[in-house]
Amino acid sequence: MNTKISPKEIALYIDHTLLKPEASPAAIRTLCAEAREYSFKTVCVNSYYVPLCVEELQGCSVGVCSVVGFPLGAMLSEAKACEAKLAVAAGASEIDMVINIGLLKAGELDAVRADIETVFTACGQTPLKVIIETGLLTDAEKKTVCQICKEIGVAFVKTSTGFGHGGATVADVELMRSVVGSSCSIKASGGVRNLDDAHAVIAAGADRIGASSGIAIVTGGEGSSY
Repeated sequence: MNTKISPKEIALYIDHTLLKPEASPAAIRTLCAEAREYSFKTVCVNSYYVPLCVEELQGCSVGVCSVVGFPLGAMLSEAKACEAKLAVAAGASEIDMVINIGLLKAGELDAVRADIETVFTACGQTPLKVIIETGLLTDAEKKTVCQICKEIGVAFVKTSTGFGHGGATVADVELMRSVVGSSCSIKASGGVRNLDDAHAVIAAGADRIGASSGIAIVTGGEGSSY
């Protein structure tokens, strides 16, 4: 555990997240106000709410991260790319896309690569994080998709949507780091609910944490979801 990282410093690792389908505009405004108060790295929202977040976060350093193809990743690559372009045009500073998990499980690696590259191209200069959904993959599959992401040159590989089977684990972060080295950053998402969890995934190699429990993490509490 890296005890040298203070809660205030850990706030800068956190994408303060609200991706629930029932999230209202009022809840998104609260998310943004919390992100301002605690100086989180970004808010992470569904693409519809990017314009609202940009408006709410004017004049502060908190970025706006939009998910794309969320949470299943099984839509057309062109649809993911269109969503990414629209989110960037609306002011998103980062994009988190979900891979086509079924194609990876089927061993159709050229199609997996093409899917990621299509969104990567659509993002332009905007950093792309690629969600691999570790809870549905074997270690070999995790290594394979991380290698593809490394070769494409994406900004981050990300563990989980938080909507699938399981979330970030120390073992998965370590495995992902062993593949990407210093070429990509790593985002640990799902299941990071307190300061100890945050210290553990950071020590394992995570550069960012996706969490709806960000306030609990930086105040010494215990979150309950994502």
